[in-house]
Amino acid sequence: MKNLFKFIILSVLITVVLISGSGILTAEKEKSRESGWVSLFDGKTLKGWGNPYTWGEAKVVDNEIHLSAEKKFFLCTEKQYADFIFEAEIRLPDEKGKCNSGIMFRCHKKKNKVTGYQAEVDNTEREWSGGLYDEGRRKWFINPIKKDDANVEAFLKKARGVYKQNEWNKYRIHCEGEKIKIYVNGVLTTDVSDGMDSQGYIAIQHHGEKGGNMYRFRNIRIKEIKEADQGKPPKENFKWKKSKKK
Repeated sequence: MKNLFKFIILSVLITVVLISGSGILTAEKEKSRESGWVSLFDGKTLKGWGNPYTWGEAKVVDNEIHLSAEKKFFLCTEKQYADFIFEAEIRLPDEKGKCNSGIMFRCHKKKNKVTGYQAEVDNTEREWSGGLYDEGRRKWFINPIKKDDANVEAFLKKARGVYKQNEWNKYRIHCEGEKIKIYVNGVLTTDVSDGMDSQGYIAIQHHGEKGGNMYRFRNIRIKEIKEADQGKPPKENFKWKKSKKK
């Protein structure tokens, strides 16, 4: 009986140790997964951001960035980024089909102009949220390709319905070398290679409509994989552009 009792006690102790160890490993795995993330928005100020336009309003309300304007503008980071994983949540006005936004990355900026890669945010019937647009340059050049019905339909098989109207929508952008991936609410909508830009700024967009609708952003963060050279401005790879046209 004593031996049986000792066996039961030993079994209980081993089980407790295994469960505790498993919990520690899970916690460590979660800590490792979350390490390296840096918030780009402190929830109180617009520190680290700037508006290169002479119009458009950006303000902080309840841990959110609110953009309003009647003309398109972008609120841009002051820092450049090269290879990274970026996440943010966006909520467009509740009225469906009237608004359009985007998250720029590795982009270029100057007074009253921002150009470059844009992860599309689209609450219209078109449903192109998660597409890759080239603002001010090649436009819908790759995913989807405008006026290419087969390409658009292939894109919509992945992206149709991923944007949730009247809800917060989570975007994830992963850039590493020429590889670009865009996720909307956990769904991979864009997975392409493009070598036009290797570093640049990040920006959030207000598309501009009469009445100055409010666009809202929150939980903006980034995990850098390769740091950008802050001493160099973003530079387009024109050699790549020329070779791809052949």
